[in-house]
Amino acid sequence: MARNTSYKYDNIISKSVQIQSGSPAVYQLKPKEEKTGTLTRMTLGEKDLNKTNRTILLVGETGTGKSTLINALVNYTMGVKWEDNVWFQIVEDEKRSQSESQRSDVIVFKIFGFEDKTLPYSLTIIDTPGYGDTRGIEQDVIISQRLFNLFRSEDGVHEINAVGLVLKATENRFSDRLRYIFDSVLSLFGKDMEKNIVALLTHSDGRTPKNALKALEAANIKCARNEKNQPVHFLFDNCQNEDRTEDTEDLKHLHKITTKGLRQFTDFLEKTAPQNLETTVEVLTERTILTASIQNLRDRVEEIEFKQKEIQQSQKLLQKYKKNMKRNENFIEKVDEPYKDTETINGRATCCKVCQENCHYPGCTVAWNPECCEVMKDGCCTVCPARCPVSAHVKENWRFVNRTKKVQRNKEEMKKKYEENKAESESKLSLLGNLKKKQKIFRKIKISGWKSPSSMLSNWSRSP
Repeated sequence: MARNTSYKYDNIISKSVQIQSGSPAVYQLKPKEEKTGTLTRMTLGEKDLNKTNRTILLVGETGTGKSTLINALVNYTMGVKWEDNVWFQIVEDEKRSQSESQRSDVIVFKIFGFEDKTLPYSLTIIDTPGYGDTRGIEQDVIISQRLFNLFRSEDGVHEINAVGLVLKATENRFSDRLRYIFDSVLSLFGKDMEKNIVALLTHSDGRTPKNALKALEAANIKCARNEKNQPVHFLFDNCQNEDRTEDTEDLKHLHKITTKGLRQFTDFLEKTAPQNLETTVEVLTERTILTASIQNLRDRVEEIEFKQKEIQQSQKLLQKYKKNMKRNENFIEKVDEPYKDTETINGRATCCKVCQENCHYPGCTVAWNPECCEVMKDGCCTVCPARCPVSAHVKENWRFVNRTKKVQRNKEEMKKKYEENKAESESKLSLLGNLKKKQKIFRKIKISGWKSPSSMLSNWSRSP
């Protein structure tokens, strides 16, 4: 059994909470926590401006062992060894509460003050919430938006040394959901990022993960390659904090696997040049505007289709009125009348009060005021039909929705409404066709990989 040498960490232990005694003794670290909007920063130690830093972005499906991997990285950085018989957690283990596992925040862990214990640099780990959980694709869009916000904020992350795709070493095929998860994040970056993308394989027994590597190949995941032209990968087990009084030799062997994987991975971090995110931010800004435009067009198409149904209904009722007018002078019918309403949402939306349009929803997360919203340019909105000024917009926890209500109309009201609708029917149909055509154009831009949509946007954004 390992000899307890935890006294080497007395200073850290004094600032931590013991959550498990025995072998190993497990302590919950208490980093400094700062929340800015939907971003959480957890800082352990004090930054040394004379030391360099390496940044890792981790992404994976819920339940792959990402939290355990983060804890292993922190312990390795701190210099914790098997014989110390102690383990530190910066992330609670994955048996935490359902509400915690369903979090939406992106968490940035900054590990300072341990340079030259094991690594010559400090470490920044960006932990994304588990993609592909039960809340669906809309939740994943929000996560991608929050990463974008982190990359573009002044005090955010502006370069990345590695994107770690966390998956189990036993994975033998990529489900559609897993492929979607990786695509969601990798689509944030350009082709240059490929040499910084690696596979971090958890729950490993140390053997070559042939099935997982074949699954990566079959899914055509673009990533760094080793001398064998295999995806660059590193192996980790997930048993570091398990009780060592039983199966000691087996656990020690698994600990060696993780130590080896951590050493190889951190060597990769030291040798591989980081990728600057400036171009990524520019591309994602265009993508945000384009996505907001597509959603806005969808809402406008729906509104006009509601209007068209009202016109058709009015025509039918007037025909009925003409046939029955001699027998029924007090002709009254109920019709569906479209109108704009509002509904409460989770999160916030940027809306135009003049056009009654949702200019940015969903995904409008970090900006607290309309003027800071990504869809605003030169003081005006790039999305709403009238290109209204910022001052016409609000950012609240509601959005506009299209609804219909039953209203009663007599023959005079019906006739008046019909004449009004008839006059604008042709233009409405023309506008509807134009909007649907516009939607197809925007969707083609999305499918093509968002390559330079600016010219397409400039050609189409000013049309109705």
